[in-house]
Amino acid sequence: MFTNKNILITGGTGSFGQMATKMLLRQYKPNKIIIYSRDELKQYEMSQKFSQNCMRYFIGDVRDEKRLQKAMNGVNFVIHAAALKHVPIAEYNPMECIKTNINGAQNVIDAALDNGVQKVIALSTDKAANPINLYGATKLASDKLFVAANNIKGAQDTKFSVVRYGNVIGSRGSVVPYFKKLIAEGVKSLPITDERMTRFWITLAQGVEFVFKSFHRMQGGEIFVPKIPSMKIIDLARALAPDLPTHIIGIRPGEKLHEIMVPKDDSHLTLEFEDHYVIKPTIRFYQATDFSCNGLNEKGKEVEFGFEYNSATNSNWLSQSDLKRLIES
Repeated sequence: MFTNKNILITGGTGSFGQMATKMLLRQYKPNKIIIYSRDELKQYEMSQKFSQNCMRYFIGDVRDEKRLQKAMNGVNFVIHAAALKHVPIAEYNPMECIKTNINGAQNVIDAALDNGVQKVIALSTDKAANPINLYGATKLASDKLFVAANNIKGAQDTKFSVVRYGNVIGSRGSVVPYFKKLIAEGVKSLPITDERMTRFWITLAQGVEFVFKSFHRMQGGEIFVPKIPSMKIIDLARALAPDLPTHIIGIRPGEKLHEIMVPKDDSHLTLEFEDHYVIKPTIRFYQATDFSCNGLNEKGKEVEFGFEYNSATNSNWLSQSDLKRLIES
């Protein structure tokens, strides 16, 4: 799909963008990979790692629609990964989060439509399901914008979909590198928010591969949710430092005890496939779409009414040895 094509990644210097670039170069022969982000230092550092002829580096912010319009000229596929993601920081800087995560999302949509992009996938988060923090609320709004964009495209063939998944093992700002840093510094105990806290976990490579596959599967308007394992935060700490005690620091501003990726209120819209779920649009599209059969001819079935995909009630759990293997890989 991506061979001889032009792919633009917003927020491309982040953990996801760098892994996506690595896997695109390894698995395909793209014509161009355009890294669109606002940090010149990160772009310079990334350009030292990825200097192939197909690489392009564009300084720009998703808040700047004119710059996005220029960057998307001739682009076939867009992965929208740019976002302000730090939950407590978003709580203290709400308008900045809104400008990037909501206004920026609409700018990406408008630029994609104006340039005739074929397919766009926006990255979402488990925090967008039944959100209690500003970050989650802005990502829910972003999800709604990308889904609804399929109804405002007119005669154009541009398709928009969303991929929603949980915590990424090893990504910048996640708890795994944070714990490893504390352990290396010789702390006497690891800080735990709550002994009961659970999260969904996925590796960067798994997340990127799921996004790539979603480009093949998408018909436009779906929210794709991978089936991934859960783990208690305290078990994660024990896996990384079995001999180190822990201490409770309490839940941070805007933080949940457990995360949800498919809310009960969306169960009547949810289809289950072998390795993922699809949440169908809440609105009716002008062109009827059968979401129970995707672009790879995979068949899905409706879940039971009241179904919820919750990190606490998940049937798939990571053991401490599983986590160690994932971190090593």
